[in-house]
Amino acid sequence: MHHVLNKAALAIALSCSLAAPVVFASDPQATPAAAETTVTTAGGRATFLLPAGWGKTVQGNAVIVTPPEADGSRTVMVDAVATTPDEAVAEAWKVLGMAPKFLLATDAAPRDGWEQRRFYDYDIPANAKRVINASAYRKGKAWTVVLVDVDQAIAEKRGSQFGKMGQRFQPAGYARETFAGRTAHKLDAARLQTVADFVESMRKEFNVPGVAVGIVQDGKVVMSRGFGVRELGKPAPVDGDTRFMIASNTKALTTLMLAKLVDAGKLDWNARAEDVYPAFKLGDAATTDKVLVKHLICACTGLPRQDYEWLFEGEKQTPETVMTTLGTMQPTSGFGELFQYSNPMAAAAGYIGGQVAYPGSELGAGYDKAMQALVFDPLGMRNTTFDYAKAQTGNYAAPHGYDIDHKVEVMGMGLNDTIVASRPAGAAWGTVNDLLKYVQMEIDRGVLPDGTRYIGEAALMQRREPQISLGVGKDYAMALMVDKSDGVTVIDHGGDMGGFHSNMMWWPEQKVGAVILTNADEGVYLRGPFKRRLTELMFDGEAQAQATADANAKANKEAFDAFRKLLQIPGDAAALDGLAPRYHSAALGDIVVTRKDGKAYIDVGSFSSELATQPQPDGSLAFVTIDPVAAGFQLIRADKDGVRKLIVRDGQHEYVFDEVK
Repeated sequence: MHHVLNKAALAIALSCSLAAPVVFASDPQATPAAAETTVTTAGGRATFLLPAGWGKTVQGNAVIVTPPEADGSRTVMVDAVATTPDEAVAEAWKVLGMAPKFLLATDAAPRDGWEQRRFYDYDIPANAKRVINASAYRKGKAWTVVLVDVDQAIAEKRGSQFGKMGQRFQPAGYARETFAGRTAHKLDAARLQTVADFVESMRKEFNVPGVAVGIVQDGKVVMSRGFGVRELGKPAPVDGDTRFMIASNTKALTTLMLAKLVDAGKLDWNARAEDVYPAFKLGDAATTDKVLVKHLICACTGLPRQDYEWLFEGEKQTPETVMTTLGTMQPTSGFGELFQYSNPMAAAAGYIGGQVAYPGSELGAGYDKAMQALVFDPLGMRNTTFDYAKAQTGNYAAPHGYDIDHKVEVMGMGLNDTIVASRPAGAAWGTVNDLLKYVQMEIDRGVLPDGTRYIGEAALMQRREPQISLGVGKDYAMALMVDKSDGVTVIDHGGDMGGFHSNMMWWPEQKVGAVILTNADEGVYLRGPFKRRLTELMFDGEAQAQATADANAKANKEAFDAFRKLLQIPGDAAALDGLAPRYHSAALGDIVVTRKDGKAYIDVGSFSSELATQPQPDGSLAFVTIDPVAAGFQLIRADKDGVRKLIVRDGQHEYVFDEVK
């Protein structure tokens, strides 16, 4: 949830660069594809997947792909005539008649048949509200460039479809690696030492103070250990019993609680949510009527990610207000059409389950009691808790993030505290050893280590049934990601809050599972390579993990430095002086501005931060939070008719704060 620059996630589609679209007159109207189709670039060098409903046109050496929305959004694949990636990208932009202001270019590790990959970001006005980036791919001596010029809301809403295009963007004729039919190796002492060495090298490379890792195979814990320290500057080491926030890994535990109720005959996955809990309501009545219990946690209802309502003034939120606010949220895509992640919906799932288990109880109390009685206690997860005071005593990890000078420091918990009111979505604290018990139960399909059945297999396994597509061979089920894209099945889910990033995963057919917990924002970059390294060791996979980690670490540093150069620190004095003392938004509450020693700070209740200024290329001005606990929130000055205003945006929403006089 914390604002981290995830270079790996940029790939083919998403970046932080924004610009106004240019629609060239020669672009003909494209006929929408009737079904998902494999498309070859104009010069025949590469192939990619065109989603159903998207349009495709060819102009010279370029293929122009457009989403269903008629707003000028497009992705362009150009088979360039160039000898360097920079030349290739410059040639490609000429196709669109655009020359966005260059910010930086970073290199990624070779992958998917490409021998070289280079990604480009641009410094474009935030008010343009567009995602723009470029990437260059080389096979042999030939370069193919991908340009993205997409409305910001479309980029987020259709993120899974952009991901599909990127997932299968590969050289023509390339045969993808597959592990189908391979027998997994035993994770013996030598392989486990390789894992440990890899984790420790990544921990140091990404400046993560502490990491905990656990692995099970064939019903036994083969690794449970810590790396580094719980808190920077203190000697206490991390181990398998160190508590971390597990963030959205909580969701899978929440659906397990629901499954226990289904198994007991108290709940039906296919019951309408409003029949189970009459107060359940979304901002759209038609969508409300369609939501079944299984849809509460499927990310498939069309309700978009909308977290600012609980991040701003989050200390005032309660489970009751979270449910009430859900009733104001509108879908932005059709039911069952697109993957759109929703924390408030996951929170509703947990609270409704709590009411089924303990009718009439206070929402939070009912959920907490149900989780303790139905999940934590029977699985022996004694160190897993929603009690923040208890969690932050004894053996626990503190969160860390970078300050504006790229120095790691301990973060405050203000932003993380906001999830308490929505806790079924991500507020649990847990340990590697506790989560391994959960993972082992999943591998054993509901049977505990002593042979007793914890839950009926049918109710448990229904949680793994695909609900919405995440990518090619990848689906989102009930808070579980089911990935069969490499020829074997791996089920996983991640978790992200300020200074805490984690993942749990299992290969059910191979009876292998793993957990990784980290206590710094850069920990997000350990998860993918860790999963890949395990895969390589089990199936003799191509060596990719180390190169990916190394390239990401270098790119992250370069991206941080480039962004830092855009900021004025201390902020522009005149601009800071022009801020009103207080602003108010009907949706998000108040922003209070204070000043000290020539600096300005904002306080939104749940967190506070010093402000830097960031001049925009169009002459507008952004204020940017720079303290680690909330780094990267952008506020755009938008004074109008003598009233001072600030605008805050997420992917699909815009919030206006008016001066309080």
